[in-house]
This record gives sequence, C-alpha cells and structure tokens, in this order.
Amino acid sequence: MSNNKNASEIQAVDTTERITKLRTLFKKEEYNLTAYVIPSEDAHQSEYTAACDARRAFISGFTGSAGLAVVSTDDAALFTDGRYFLQANKQLDHNWTLMKQGIPDVPTWQEYLVQNLPKDSRIGIDPTLITACDAKTLKESLGKVGSSLVSTEENLVDLVWGNARPPRPCNPANVLPSKYTGRSHDDKIANLREELSKENYYGFVVSALDEIAWLFNLRGSDVKYNPVFFAYALITKDDIILYIDEKKLSNEVKAHLGSSVKFRSYNAVFEDLRHLSVKFKSDNQKLLISTRTSYALTLAAGEDNTESARSPILDAKAIKNEVELEGMRQCHLRDAAAVINYFAWLEQQLSAGNVLNEIDGANRLEKFRGEQEDFVGLSFDTISASGPNGAIIHYSPEPKTCAAIDPNLLYLCDSGGQYKNGTTDVTRTIHFGKPTEQEKRAFTRVLQGHIAIDRAIFPKGTTGYLLDVLARTSLWKDGLDFRHGTGHGVGCYLNVHEGKDFLSI
Repeated sequence: MSNNKNASEIQAVDTTERITKLRTLFKKEEYNLTAYVIPSEDAHQSEYTAACDARRAFISGFTGSAGLAVVSTDDAALFTDGRYFLQANKQLDHNWTLMKQGIPDVPTWQEYLVQNLPKDSRIGIDPTLITACDAKTLKESLGKVGSSLVSTEENLVDLVWGNARPPRPCNPANVLPSKYTGRSHDDKIANLREELSKENYYGFVVSALDEIAWLFNLRGSDVKYNPVFFAYALITKDDIILYIDEKKLSNEVKAHLGSSVKFRSYNAVFEDLRHLSVKFKSDNQKLLISTRTSYALTLAAGEDNTESARSPILDAKAIKNEVELEGMRQCHLRDAAAVINYFAWLEQQLSAGNVLNEIDGANRLEKFRGEQEDFVGLSFDTISASGPNGAIIHYSPEPKTCAAIDPNLLYLCDSGGQYKNGTTDVTRTIHFGKPTEQEKRAFTRVLQGHIAIDRAIFPKGTTGYLLDVLARTSLWKDGLDFRHGTGHGVGCYLNVHEGKDFLSI
C-alpha cells in the first residue's frame, strides 16, 4: 500500500537531552568550554561519512550531507547552504537556529564564533575533524577577540552518544585489477615520489580515503555508496606505509601490494609522525600535507615541519587515462539502459492506474541497475521525488513519509551507480501528464542552460566558476535560479563527487 505523505510531514528529532549532556561536559575542569564545534566531516575530511562519524546529524537531527553545528552554553546553531534550507527547516527542533549560508547578513560559522560569543571564549573542537588550514585561520580570528580554539582529545559528541554510537566498519579491501585502472599502483607511487623529489619533500601523508583507494588500486565498502576503506598512507623516498586494520587485508590484497608496502595499525600514523618529526628537523626537510589534511595530523608531525598544498594525487586522479575513460563510457551506456528501462516501466505502471510511492520507484531502478554487467551498488541514495519533494535538494524518501508518485506532477529522479569500470550520476525531471505553462517554461530555460554549456568554447585555464554563469543566464532572465552547483567531477569507481573542479558559483 502506498504512503501518500510528503516531505512536509517529516518529524524533527528532539535533541534536548543530547544538547544538555553536551553542555554538561563543557563544565568539566579538563574542558571548561564556552562552545563546541561539530563539523559534518570525518577524520579524512570525507563529504559522505560512515554512520559512526555522523556526529553533526546525531546532535542536531539534520541529516543533510553538508553543514556544521555550533553548540554554546546558551544557543545551538546549524549552518548549511541553500541546497538544504527546506530539509533543515523540517528536521531541526526548537533547540536550533538555522543559519542560512549565502543569505545577506547571515554570518558564517567562523564569524558567528567571533561575533556572537563572548570575548575570551574557549571554543572546543575535535582536531581530527578540521583541516590544519581552517584551524590556523580560525585561531587567528578568535585571537583578535581574546578567544581560543581548544583541541579536545576525546570527541565530546561521541561521549554523549555513548554505546549507541555505531561501530566503525571494518570491511575487507579488494583489489581493482589493472584492466579497470589502466595503471599499476607501483607506477602511481613512482610518479608521486617524482613530484615529492622535485620540491625536496621528505614525504607525503595521504589522508583522503578516495586518494588512498586510487593510489593502491584497492576498493572497499566502509562508507555507504563510496567504495573506500579506512586507512592512512605515508609515502617517502624509502618507505610506503599503509596504516590500516590488517583484518581488512586478504592474502590476495597483500600479494597485490607486494613486499614494498609496510602495514601499520590505523591510528599508528599519529605515533609515527611524532617520532619522524625529529628526522624532519635534522634533515632540514618538510612533510607535505594536503590542504584537506586534519589539524590532528599536522599537530602530530609538528606545524613547523609541514607544508600544506593541493594534494598531488588530486589532479592525478582527476585526469582519467584511456582505460578509465573507456570504462566510464561503457558503464554510462549500461547505466543509461537501466534508467531508460525504469522510466518506461514507470510510465506503463502509472498509465495503468497503479499507485507507486517514491521508494517503490527507487527500488525498481536499483533492480534495473543490478541487472547490468559489473554493477556493484548505488553511488548515492536515490532521489526519487514527486511534486514539491523535488524542490528539496538531496531529498531522500523515507518509508513513513514518502509520497505517491503523482502522474500529474513533476517527477525528479537523481540517481547513480557504482560499476567496476566507472561511476555514474544522472538526473532527469519528467512529467507523465500535462505540465503547466510555467513548468514548460522553466524546463526550457534549464535546457537552454545545458545547451549553452555544451556549446561553450573557452581558453585553457577557464574556471568552472566562469562557466557556471552560462547555465544560469537563461533562468536569470525569468528571475529564476537554483541553490546548488551546476556540475562536479566524478570518480572512476570512486566517490560520486570528486576533486575541487566544479561548475559552481
């Protein structure tokens, strides 16, 4: 039986007890905090996290993939961007104030800490959840008003969560053969070492999970929809160290990596960096860290011993080789067949008068994808949205609240798949009945934006920021816009959002 509820009936979580427990911890002598910052990211600065790392969602009740929470002794504020305004309004309870980022006169979370909290405040944060670059900037800003950033050894939200917090996944890593990657991991590491040698770096700490998976030609399943596994890596001219729970490593994986790769436990990276910091100083060399590396790793190595820059793996991974490009073409063809089969099936069902809800649709689409060669799983939670639910960016239908797919309303389907030779992300908006004149005009304006991007001729070095305008110009003429990016990089059997090269204002 279909459920005809829509997103307007989503219930907020009562966070009173959680916030009260967190504030109680503020008063402990070892903390003595005015406020605590809870980012969305995990220790690897991942956009999508495992359930055990969904701390911001736990403390606030807001489940969107982007946002940051600040809980002070008197207030609780949730900062997120325009993609999530509608969702956050529905999910936040009376304890929270929604800070709509990008709206005039609404402060960023950093500005909020400086302007809205008392001077001489002590602001707590888990140093694994903020980058070294962001921590440095924040410390400088807070220092101007006499406040300080306090790194807590334990995550305070974890203490509140207690035994109810899900365990950290420890799923096996798997070898991705060279017929899919086009390059051996030895070749990738050799190229990385060349880049490090040019700048006389001692080595490079790899902390981004997708970069580790790409570098070693391994994939995992520790984070839902993202074929990655929890690990760190340290690459120097002499050593290749993979910091990982060895229970993840089969004999096949160890044979694939070879004798040149040493294994250490996951958290041993902090201990090793502390010991190596002495060597950095004596050799007058620095350790390269990515601008996305955690503050905790930088503290372990010593801030004076590190240099922060764009990860050399980021660009190497983004520029696909011929094998990867062909794999992406092939998986997109198979994925398109699944999507076409789904829309044909859905149209037949609705035309016959059958009642289906948004989850029914999402499940059937996954079934069609599952019939395709090399399909592994979804690349993100399918956004199957009927009518007004389509306006909730990154909407995810839930069994108790999802709507029936109404043939007289617009239907948005944003979905993707993980295949051994590529990753897909495809969005289509369709109407099974007779759309209104306003809907047809908006649809046409969006199409004109697609055509403008497709026909664009631009010089080398042009940024996505500049191209994004072409997608919006036709909409702007009608006084319309959208509160999200236009396009993004996609991994090759990796994360569906990849790199820093986006078509986005």
